[in-house]
Amino acid sequence: VVTEERVRSALCNVIDPELGINVVDLGLVYDVDVRDGHVHVAMTMTSPACPLGESLTAEAEVAIRKNVPEVTSVDVELTWEPRWNPSMMSEAVKTQLGWG
Repeated sequence: VVTEERVRSALCNVIDPELGINVVDLGLVYDVDVRDGHVHVAMTMTSPACPLGESLTAEAEVAIRKNVPEVTSVDVELTWEPRWNPSMMSEAVKTQLGWG
């Protein structure tokens, strides 16, 4: 069964190469919507100037298809609203980066 939890877990395999931290814990994944095997993910980057947007969204799709093979379709949308800020990171990452 395709669930939001399984999709988020799959997305933990997508690592921001600059920080070495997964996109979920960085707070880059804004929304995961699962309906009848169709997955829509809304995610962002730390900055609109980040050159990794297309690369990380493609990696996200691959991670979902690999780790949740029952999905029938995957759509990863890159959005800039709301703008990402460090408060969106998990508490563990804030501590790791010295923000907490």
